[in-house]
Amino acid sequence: MNKHIQWLHKQKFFRGYGGFGALGHTVYHRELVPKLVEGSWDTEICHVATSGTHTAAITKSGELYTWGRDEGDGRLGLGPGRGPNEAGGLSIPSKVKALPVSAVAVSCGGFFTMALSEEGELWNWGANSNYELGRGDKLGGWKPQPVSSLKGVRIIQIASGGYHSLALTDKGEVLSWGHGGHGQLGNSSLHNQKVPIPVEALTHEKVIYIACGGSSSAAITDGGKLYMWGNAQDCQLGLPGLPEKQLSPIEVKFLMEDDGLGSHNVLSVAIGASHAMCLVSRSGH
Repeated sequence: MNKHIQWLHKQKFFRGYGGFGALGHTVYHRELVPKLVEGSWDTEICHVATSGTHTAAITKSGELYTWGRDEGDGRLGLGPGRGPNEAGGLSIPSKVKALPVSAVAVSCGGFFTMALSEEGELWNWGANSNYELGRGDKLGGWKPQPVSSLKGVRIIQIASGGYHSLALTDKGEVLSWGHGGHGQLGNSSLHNQKVPIPVEALTHEKVIYIACGGSSSAAITDGGKLYMWGNAQDCQLGLPGLPEKQLSPIEVKFLMEDDGLGSHNVLSVAIGASHAMCLVSRSGH
């Protein structure tokens, strides 16, 4: 999904597609080389996220800044009078003042945004026509709100696709909600899910890492196993012979016993619109 590339080392540098101000450089054109994003923050940036045309960053003190495309669905969380804009975009990083908690993580979906508080509470805002916000209805809006059905549940990681999301609890349980038309919710169905529910096929595992692509999903267990599900049209799930829509998690066993590489553990995974990559450790290396 990403049209621009990010790199972070306490400061922020972006290059690539700048439509709708997604690069945060006060311009709306492409940048061919990395350029420092100069925001109004007065401390280090510790976390960044991006989607097709909007971007978010969290400071070390827990403040959240957003910029890029907004156009009525409110994905930036800034509300009315948000500042200079052009053609539905905002090219200047702006603080999300309506978020009343300190953020430790942020995730940008196609037309919505999620933030995770220090206490493990999930907040989100933006479009909700596919139940992306997990509120049980299709009412969206720019103002950040907590996901009420997760009250009392501590979330430790969040991930967003184009129209769906995953959350990982402190007990290693994966929750999914939103659009399910490609099987990306992992619950053996193509139906949308109104509120976060556990991915049943993974309840026997302790998951330690999750990821979303445009319409696919992934989870890594504490034993180093990788599971993927959802859109497999471009072989992005890493297994030959799958249907175009994989409705439940399936283990990806991509290293064969006879390839000489030995046993392995998957450490992390990232998914784009039509491809995926993962980092593994191998015994003896």
